[in-house]
Amino acid sequence: MSLLVLGINHKTASVALRERVAFGPEVAPRALQELMCTQGVGEAVILSTCNRTELYCSLEPEGDSHLVRMWLQNFHQLDENELNSCLYQYHGEEAVRHLMRVSCGLDSLVLGEPQILGQMKLAYTQSQKVGSLKGTLDRMFQKTFSVAKRVRTETEIGASAVSVAFAAVSLAKRIFSDLSHTKVLLVGAGETIELVARHLKEQAVSQMMVANRTLERAQNLAQEFDAKIMTLEQIPDYLPQADIVISSTASPLPIIGKGLVERALKARRQQPILLVDIAVPRDIEPEVDELNDAYLYTVDDLQGIIEQNMATRQQAANQAEIIIEEERDNFMAWYRSLESVKLIQDYRGHAEQVCQQELLLALQALAQGKDSQQVLQRLARRLTNKLIHTPTQALNQAGKDGNQDLLTVLAHNLKLGQH
Repeated sequence: MSLLVLGINHKTASVALRERVAFGPEVAPRALQELMCTQGVGEAVILSTCNRTELYCSLEPEGDSHLVRMWLQNFHQLDENELNSCLYQYHGEEAVRHLMRVSCGLDSLVLGEPQILGQMKLAYTQSQKVGSLKGTLDRMFQKTFSVAKRVRTETEIGASAVSVAFAAVSLAKRIFSDLSHTKVLLVGAGETIELVARHLKEQAVSQMMVANRTLERAQNLAQEFDAKIMTLEQIPDYLPQADIVISSTASPLPIIGKGLVERALKARRQQPILLVDIAVPRDIEPEVDELNDAYLYTVDDLQGIIEQNMATRQQAANQAEIIIEEERDNFMAWYRSLESVKLIQDYRGHAEQVCQQELLLALQALAQGKDSQQVLQRLARRLTNKLIHTPTQALNQAGKDGNQDLLTVLAHNLKLGQH
């Protein structure tokens, strides 16, 4: 049995091709079942995200990576040359190493991002449900999950903010320490604000408010994050309640001006407000920063934080690579031992068969009234001859061939010349 990884990712393929090669949740179970019907595929997991599609397989002796590649091409009705130009594949220990690097976020668009591990666990669970995991690949994924946990525990790979959304919340946490007592006003309802809301939810903020040009999009966020919604025109009414304002819209003009913030501060009796403007063009007038108790940060300020943290993550990634090499070697030692286990079982089975045959002959001889001492001596002699026959042949052949290295190994393992 051999291990195979076949796939494309953000480094090798365009968004357009990645979309065509993706396996949505509605087709993934059927795809797994079809992949398992491919000649030589013993186990399979399909990992499909916006940035990668990868097939993880254990192949029987008759299996071939070419057959797996043809299956992928035919399933998505792709042009062979277009797919092959973007495809990568790994075998054996390189396949194990790749899986571990992916799970730890070392192969991600954003170094060290944690979402990929959750996506990998979903792919693993889906394969369990379909029945495409049986032994080796199952063990490989379980080992990988423990490696990812070890990397997160022993390094700072996920501790530093390297996205604008994460950096905005990290900045707020740095200033307020505990966000559980803060009220946050989010301006906008796009993807960035959604990510901000997810990070805020993890910090258990006391209340989230979402202001957007249209209430329909804001309503989706409100349901997921238990937030209060409002239109942009209602911001003046609710701004005094906000300890933190994070804004990201596509507005060509500022939404929050100096005068609006000044009035909100008076209503708050000069309790400070943190304002984080991650929009380009800016949503908050730069003059807001002139106000006492108003602390304004822009996307450029966050970029400086991100660049510092990327250096920290890179150092952590180097530590993670060392852990992965160690854990890969551990897994491969187990994997290689599978063949020796089968050989040992076969060897013991052969010895047991010889023993039973000779024992039966001895019992028959005793039943016929033959001398018991002679029967036992014959049993011992025949057992000895049969059990040492194969090692004796190996020693004899190594001597004829002048293979001193093999003779040394055989002598060591048979404990010859040791007194």
